[in-house]
Amino acid sequence: MLKLTRKKGFLPALVILGSTTILAGCGTTSANSNSSVSNTAGSSAPAAAQKLVLYSAQGYDQAMADAFQKKTGIKVQLVDDSTGNIVAKMEAEKSNPHWDVAWFDGGSTMQGLDNEGLLLQNWTPSDVSNYTSYGQSLIPSDKAYYPASITAAAAIGYNTKLVSASQAPKDWSDLLKPEFKNAVAMNDPSISGPTFPFVAGMLQMMGTQKGEQFYTSLKQNGMKVFPTNGDTLKALLAGQVKAIMIQDSALVSAKVKGDPIQIVYPSSGVFSLQGAIAIDKNAPDAAAAKQFVEYVLSQEGQQVMLDPKNGGGDSYFNPVIQGLQPNPARQQSGINWVAVNPVQAAQNENEIKQWFNANITQ
Repeated sequence: MLKLTRKKGFLPALVILGSTTILAGCGTTSANSNSSVSNTAGSSAPAAAQKLVLYSAQGYDQAMADAFQKKTGIKVQLVDDSTGNIVAKMEAEKSNPHWDVAWFDGGSTMQGLDNEGLLLQNWTPSDVSNYTSYGQSLIPSDKAYYPASITAAAAIGYNTKLVSASQAPKDWSDLLKPEFKNAVAMNDPSISGPTFPFVAGMLQMMGTQKGEQFYTSLKQNGMKVFPTNGDTLKALLAGQVKAIMIQDSALVSAKVKGDPIQIVYPSSGVFSLQGAIAIDKNAPDAAAAKQFVEYVLSQEGQQVMLDPKNGGGDSYFNPVIQGLQPNPARQQSGINWVAVNPVQAAQNENEIKQWFNANITQ
C-alpha cells in the first residue's frame, strides 16, 4: 500500500513513545450496500454535486460509506484497493482529479502526496478537539491530513504449531537465527501500506547502513516477500513459514479467530502507523469531503470502524479520538513504541522502495 518521492540522506531523529497505548489495516471491501464500489482497474467519472468519491484502502471503508450515506444522504462512490494502487491512481489524475477523499495507512505516504501539492491544506475539522493528545501530535503543521487510527506497522507473528515458546523470537534480530532459515516472511513495501513505515522506521532506528544490512541478512537467511497482509498471513498459517512481520491488527484478528498465532512486540521497538485521511486540493465536491472527514473523526464514525464485523482485522486499532477504547484483544502494555518521522520518510520513500525492490524483493 505505498508510494512516491524523496531525496538522499535519511537520518531523522527518533521519538520513543514507551509503553503508551497506540496502534489498523490493509483494506478490503466489506458487505454490499447502496454505495457504489469500484477498484483502480477502472476509472471513475468526476464527482457531481453531493456525490463523494472516496479512494480508500481501509477494511471498514464500505461500512463507513454506507453509514455516512445513510446519515447525510450524500452518495458515496468507493474505490477500494491497495495503497500502492490508490496512490498511483491519484498521481495519474494529478491534472484532472476524480477523487474527493483519500484514506489509507501511512502518514509518510500521505506526506509525500502533500509534498507534491495534491492535498487540501489549512482546513480544520469542526471536531478536531475530539483528538487525544497523541492524535493531536500527529497532525501536520499545514493540516493537510488527519490521523484516524493507530496500529503497529509491524509486529512478529509466529505459528505456535511450528515454534515453541522457548524458541519464540523476542526481537527483530532473532529472526536471523538458523532456526528461522527459509522460514520468515514480510510484505512488499511498494504494495502494502503498513510496510513502508516499517522499513523506513527500521532504517531510522538502526541508521540507513545497518537497517539495509538487517533486511539484506534476512534475505540471505531465506526471507520471503509477499504483496500484502493477507498473503503473508496465509503463508504462515499454511506452514510455508514459521514467523512473519506484518501489521499487528492483522495478527490480532487472526488470533481472535482462533488461528495458531502468537504475537511478539520486539523489545527494541515497534513503529506506530497512522491511518491517514485527506481531501483533494481540487476536490470535485469539497463540501461533502469535509463532512466525511468529520464523520470519520466523530465518535459515531469511529464506533463503525471499531466493529470487526465492519472492518475485519482493520478494526483492531488504537483510537486517537477521546472517549473510545480499543478492542480488548489488543495488547496495551509493555510495548516500546517508536514514531517514524513522516517528513523524512516521505523525502526518502522512492529511494527506499527502489532499494528494497532491487535488493530484497527480487
